[in-house]
Amino acid sequence: MADTNDIQTFIKPYLVPEGSEELNRNLQAMAASFAVTDDKISDIIKGLHKSMKTGLDHDDPDALPMIPTYVNGRPTGKETGTFLALDLGGTNLRVCQVTLKGDTTYSLVQQKFTITQEAKESRLWDFIAECVGVFLEEHDLHPAPGKRTIPCGYTFSFPIYQTGIASGNLSMWNKSFTVPNSVGRDVVNLTQSAFQRHHVPVEVVAVLNDTVGTLMTSGYSHPDTQMGIIFGTGTNAAYWENLENIGKWTGPDRKGEMVVNLEWGAFDNATEVLPYTAHDNKLNRKSSNHGLQVFEKMISGLFLGEVARNAILSLVDQRLIFAGRSSEILNKSYTFDTAYMSEIVADQTPDLANVKVVLEGTLDIPPTSLIDRKVVQHVCNMIGTRGVRLSAAAMSAVLLARPELLASTVSVGIDGSMYQFYPNFERNLYSVSRVFLGENFVDNRLKLHLAKDGSGVGAAIVAMTVDRDRNR
Repeated sequence: MADTNDIQTFIKPYLVPEGSEELNRNLQAMAASFAVTDDKISDIIKGLHKSMKTGLDHDDPDALPMIPTYVNGRPTGKETGTFLALDLGGTNLRVCQVTLKGDTTYSLVQQKFTITQEAKESRLWDFIAECVGVFLEEHDLHPAPGKRTIPCGYTFSFPIYQTGIASGNLSMWNKSFTVPNSVGRDVVNLTQSAFQRHHVPVEVVAVLNDTVGTLMTSGYSHPDTQMGIIFGTGTNAAYWENLENIGKWTGPDRKGEMVVNLEWGAFDNATEVLPYTAHDNKLNRKSSNHGLQVFEKMISGLFLGEVARNAILSLVDQRLIFAGRSSEILNKSYTFDTAYMSEIVADQTPDLANVKVVLEGTLDIPPTSLIDRKVVQHVCNMIGTRGVRLSAAAMSAVLLARPELLASTVSVGIDGSMYQFYPNFERNLYSVSRVFLGENFVDNRLKLHLAKDGSGVGAAIVAMTVDRDRNR
C-alpha cells in the first residue's frame, strides 16, 4: 500500500519516462504543489476544528460561519403527508411535490427549470415565481380547503445568515450569480414578494441550505444520519451539534440538538493551511468573489476544470505539450469542464483514445501525441486526487467534532455531481477517512449514502415539521 505521508507517492505516478527532462521537472514541481500528505490533512483537520469552535462561539470573519439553522427535530422516517418544495441550485430550479409515506420512503413529482443567464444576473425572483406558477398549473395544485396558500419548504443553495426558520439574509452570491439589490436582504421576502406580484398562492414556511436538505432527506431514510454534504457544482456541509456547544445561540432552549450549516467553502480564505498553488491563485484573482470560498474552489465541480485548464496552459506556454499550441476554446475561461476531467481520468485505453476525443474533438486542439495525452491525464489526476483528499479531510473533521457518536453506526448523506460521477470518489472518501477516523469505524460503522434529490425532499420534510408544529 502506498505511503500517503511520503511526498514521492504523489509525484512518481505522474512522471513520463519517455518525456523530456524539462517536462518531467515541471510535472514533478506541479505534482508536489498539488500533493496532500497525511500530515497536511492532520493540519487541515486541526485548522477546521479551530475555525468551527470559534464560529460556534461567536461570529468572526476569519472563522467558519457555523450558522444555526433553527432546524432542531431529527426525522424518524415515520412522518407522512404531501408538501411542496423549491430547490434553487447553481444551475437549475426544481419545483417538487413530495409525498412522505411514513415507512422511510417517499415519492416525488418534480419539474426542473434551467436558470437563464438573465435570471442569474437580474430577474431571479420573478423567474422563480413564474416557474412555480407553471408547476402549480400543470399539476393542478391548489391550497387545501379553507387555506389561502400552499405551505412550501425552500432550499436556497447560497450562503444566507439565518434569522428564523423562514427568514435568512443573503450573505453573498457565488456560482456566478450577480443579482443586484439582494445581498443583505431576506431571500424569503424577496421570493414571497415575487409570488404576490405573480399571484402564486404559495407560502414559504421554511428556508434551508441544500446541505440541510440533504441531511434531512438522508435522515428520513437513515435515522442515524449525522451529516449532510454537497460535493457538486459547489460544496458545503451541515451536521447535528449539541445546542450547549453553540455559544452564540441566543434562543430560549439550550438542550438538545440543532443542525448547523458550516459554509465550509469559506474555510481558510487566508490560505494558511490549504495547499494553494499558482493555478488556484490565477482562478481566484479572476473570479467575481476574489479571495472568498477558497476551499470550495479547490474541491468543487464548478472550479476543478478551470484549475486544470490553468495548469495545462502553463505547460503549453512553456511549449512542453501540444508543441506550444492551444485553441480558441481552451484559451477561454471555464471551457475545460470538470466533466471532461472525469472522462480523461477514467480513460484506460492504451492510446488514451477518450482523452484524444476530448482534446481534439471537443476542445479543438491540434493533433496531440500520446505523451501530450498522458500529461493531460496526469494533471487531471493530480487535481482530482487533491480534491477528494481535501473532501475526505473536511468530512473527517466534522465527524471527529462529535466523537461520542463514533461508537455507533453513523450515516452521512451526500449529494452532488462530484460524488456521483467523478471516478472512484466514494471509494477514495472511505480510504482516506480510514487514516483519520480509524479502520474499525470506517469499515464497520461509517455508511455513506447518496441522498439523491436530497435538497428537494429535505425542504419538504422541514416544511412538514413547521406546518405540524404550527397546527398543534
